[in-house]
Amino acid sequence: MSALATRTGAINLGQGFPDEDGPAEVLEAARQAIADGVNQYPPGMGMPVLREAIAAHQQRWYGIELDAASEVLVTAGATEALAATILAFVDTGDEVVTFEPYYDAYAAMIARAGGVHRTVPLRFPEWRPDPDELRAAVNDRTRVILVNSPHNPTGAVLDAETLALIVELAERHDAIIVTDEVYEHLTFGAAHTPIATLPGARERTISISSGGKTFATTGWKIGWLTAPAPLVTAVLAVKQYLTYVNGAPFQPAIATGLGLPDAVFMDAAATLSAKRDLLAAGLVTAGFTISLPHAGYFIVADAAPLGYSDGATLCRELPERAGVVGVPVSAFVHPERHAAYSSLVRFAFCKRRDVLEEASGRLAALSAG
Repeated sequence: MSALATRTGAINLGQGFPDEDGPAEVLEAARQAIADGVNQYPPGMGMPVLREAIAAHQQRWYGIELDAASEVLVTAGATEALAATILAFVDTGDEVVTFEPYYDAYAAMIARAGGVHRTVPLRFPEWRPDPDELRAAVNDRTRVILVNSPHNPTGAVLDAETLALIVELAERHDAIIVTDEVYEHLTFGAAHTPIATLPGARERTISISSGGKTFATTGWKIGWLTAPAPLVTAVLAVKQYLTYVNGAPFQPAIATGLGLPDAVFMDAAATLSAKRDLLAAGLVTAGFTISLPHAGYFIVADAAPLGYSDGATLCRELPERAGVVGVPVSAFVHPERHAAYSSLVRFAFCKRRDVLEEASGRLAALSAG
């Protein structure tokens, strides 16, 4: 869809990347690191300055105490952390449970590892899992419960009851919990609770995040995972044969970002929340029914009121009809579940206000005929 936006000149609200730079302190720290010669291979587990900053971040925000030397691993974005984790722990026939819709890389990673992908549906517009469906999905063959909260593409933040049930099921069936928390600081009135803070979860949880979303540096690909040392060691054994290491001058820069005052994180969320509301109003004016997200970069909109039962068809036509690109939610579900999500489209609001205003004006053409 990004290629389609480029080819047609449409506004790209498909792929989730910001079009504004992050904090100046973070960018300057990267420039300084390059000037200082931090341009060669960093240590395999990541530069100590970043590992220590990650450990301090987890303590500061969530009260999680970590040994930076053995319980923190720096990766090429959260996506590599997820891939290395799945390859480390999932063998042929092992089951991995995720919510659906899901970040599209999950299914590919699970398939590459030879695993079996089980899903628990989240339903528009509330996106809350049914506890009985979650219980039915987890069994003694479940090796990993992969939890994405705050959630992409829906913007849902899982409630305390769901998180507690996940821990209960993981303990009962001896599964590993893997969390994708890249939108942890971009929540709108709904607090993010890491599963690792829940009783009984710490020893079996691998928590994954990154600096890309928080600091608007998605192209730097600096991610990390935190977990008990034996789990980190198992993932490292795979990770060292994927990218080995990455992003030397960006690692101290992200460390700088993690140490910024609380107000920087809160302002980023407040700015993004205002952009969410701007695009939400434009989508409603255009005739969509929307689900207002509690976190992240995206709004899911139902195109059925506009006469489109197939969101993929609308997305192919949108560049010509309205000069805007979105992504069908059916791209984030298994083919057999397409019908339940067929009319839904994901739009990104992590763009400049003038871009969102222009996109909203263009989308208004849909309701005009």
